[in-house]
Amino acid sequence: MADKQIWVRSSLWTGRRTAHHESVRAVWRSACALLLICVSAAITCSAQTFTDLWNFAGNDGQNPQFLALVQGSDGDFYGTASNGGANLLGTVFKVTSGGVLSTIHDFDGSDGASPHGTLLLNTDGNFYGTTLGGGADQAGTVFKITPAGIVTTLYGFAGPDGAGPQDGLVRGTDGNLYGTTNTGGKYGGGTVFKVSLAGALTTLHNFNPSSEGAHPLGGLMQATDGKFYGTTQYGGAFNDGTIFKITHAGKLTTLYTFSGPDGADPFSVLLQASDGNLYGTTNIGGAHNGGTVFKILPGGTLTTLYSFCALDQCTDGAYPIGALIQATDGSFYGTCANLNHGAKVHGTVFKLSPDGNLTTLHSFQVADGSAPHSALLQATSGVFYGNTYAGGSHNLGTVFSLDTGLGPFVSLPTNYGKAGQKRSILGQGFIGATRVSFNGTKASFRVKSDTLLVATVPSGAMSGLVTVSTPGGKLTSNKPFLILP
Repeated sequence: MADKQIWVRSSLWTGRRTAHHESVRAVWRSACALLLICVSAAITCSAQTFTDLWNFAGNDGQNPQFLALVQGSDGDFYGTASNGGANLLGTVFKVTSGGVLSTIHDFDGSDGASPHGTLLLNTDGNFYGTTLGGGADQAGTVFKITPAGIVTTLYGFAGPDGAGPQDGLVRGTDGNLYGTTNTGGKYGGGTVFKVSLAGALTTLHNFNPSSEGAHPLGGLMQATDGKFYGTTQYGGAFNDGTIFKITHAGKLTTLYTFSGPDGADPFSVLLQASDGNLYGTTNIGGAHNGGTVFKILPGGTLTTLYSFCALDQCTDGAYPIGALIQATDGSFYGTCANLNHGAKVHGTVFKLSPDGNLTTLHSFQVADGSAPHSALLQATSGVFYGNTYAGGSHNLGTVFSLDTGLGPFVSLPTNYGKAGQKRSILGQGFIGATRVSFNGTKASFRVKSDTLLVATVPSGAMSGLVTVSTPGGKLTSNKPFLILP
């Protein structure tokens, strides 16, 4: 990998860091080891509650990164720890809203090692994910895991077909799983792949560092136009990363090339917001070299919504790594890792309005976590959940919740389908539910538990919000459901 030149904060853009940026994870670990002293107090808003739910100790996993927790059909939350566990190779865990954590799988190398990225809850009730290493050729794996912890390796990478996937998977409308590898492939710059639920893998694209983006860290997002969108950490004219789109057949188009002042090194998966546009973050670059939040139109026009480190001593945060989410209030939420930078050296949780007004909701202080590398999850209760890479009682990472007073809703893990297909709906208070509607069209349904019901997509329904009438009131989905032809 070519030396990565990283922008240094200066009004004249003088000086560039010439140190190798080849191993971001190693830099993070070194930085996190230094985060031992709290130098700032938390900035909090009224009517919100932060709770430290779990402190990793090593035997139960450690250092979760590049993921968001995912809500299971049982109402609990599932995630991965990149290291630790019985074999020191990472774990899959579940944690309750009350903070009780259980390890459901310890990776042993043969079935993968160092899991990264968000787990995908599929229509079959199982979770799907990736590991950075392990497998037969030690180049990473794609795996399936049941809620009970039974793991099946669907595919083991060998290098020419890709290596080192560092984010999760997305389920395409064709039923296959899609993702990226950070390295490997024909040119060594990573790949885009699809894999069937039976484990048959197809390489859709090999990134060529000399002519396009390279080394994607984030996974893919399928937009409402049916195409997949993603980012590369490096590559492009300035080697600061790119935004691309790719079809199911593997035709790739570079939509935007970062140059530094507009951001650099995008790490995470993109978000399609309710306005139809795409949103994301860059880890560095921007007006103050603290990273950015950006919006990009489908045609490739990019707008920087916020440049971090705009305030003295970076009290607004710096270096976002995790993806953005759009919560039920319409605002964007995310985290900054900070990495020993400025006053808020241990990271922040922030809220950003669509017009670019940022509020810091929480500043970490080591005891409650530090260096969040991950996106937030808004659970169907309305509460946010997340994790930190380091900090906590053992400085090995934490799981936390943040209640800002947003109300409950329902969500569909698979947010599209055809008439006649069954779709799981997650929520709470489902016992005694009387009606399920897809954009006003009544659907047949079966209540499986207080947190899960299964509905049949009704004939004649149009794309739109899903509602569930419960004894406690009507609950509405956080995203529109897309009716497929």
